[in-house]
Amino acid sequence: MDYKDTNAAMSTITYDKNEIEATTGNIYEAISIISKRAEQINNDLKKELVDKLEEFATYNDSLEEVFENKEQIEVSKFYERLPKPTALAVDEWLNGKVYHRTPETE
Repeated sequence: MDYKDTNAAMSTITYDKNEIEATTGNIYEAISIISKRAEQINNDLKKELVDKLEEFATYNDSLEEVFENKEQIEVSKFYERLPKPTALAVDEWLNGKVYHRTPETE
């Protein structure tokens, strides 16, 4: 999933409770689904960041290390500027992009 092109909030905002619970009819179930999705997003972003930072890993000291560190810092800053996983999950939930099911009712 491409989390870079999203309209999720960059800071804390207030959501309408009725919009969040509209799909499930239960606010607690909706929040549970959103939190599980936020954990998935967080794991995806963390794996992506670690993979990118491993490209810069060097096991010897050299003068190039200074430039590599600058690139590492830029990559890290980019990921820090992304919306938080919870904001991404709420945005996906409100736009109907989250698939969920309850096996008990099926």
